[in-house]
Amino acid sequence: MAQADGIHLDTSLGYLVKVTATALRQAMEDALRPLGMSITHYSCLELLAQRPGLSNSELARGTFVTRQSMNVLLLSLEEQGEVARPAAATVGRALPARLTDRGRERLRGATAAVRAVELRMLAGLDDGEREQALRLLRKMVDALRGDSAR
Repeated sequence: MAQADGIHLDTSLGYLVKVTATALRQAMEDALRPLGMSITHYSCLELLAQRPGLSNSELARGTFVTRQSMNVLLLSLEEQGEVARPAAATVGRALPARLTDRGRERLRGATAAVRAVELRMLAGLDDGEREQALRLLRKMVDALRGDSAR
């Protein structure tokens, strides 16, 4: 919390959230590296598994990268046989992407690796604390986005 003389890192929740996010990202990168995958690669496959047919722009937003970066990744994933997109758009300019069988297979291993990281992060919390953490983090996101109606 901000104090009259500034923000103290030892008690700043924002700083601790950033430290947590950085540690989580590093742990996920370490878990995905042996699988030949980046966090963005994994996130793209996970999004497509849960929401088939997303466009390049939607995937970019969902993985927190630029449209240009996502386009490069999608081209690579197509070449590797993990994602398929139509040769031409049926409506507008969007080329909806879908996972292939190979993409689903690669995702299974990556999901297990990422889930293990998340379980390690949450190991010291009981079920009630996990639910409370989720609820509180959602409230913080909503407050920052100006969506207090949730």
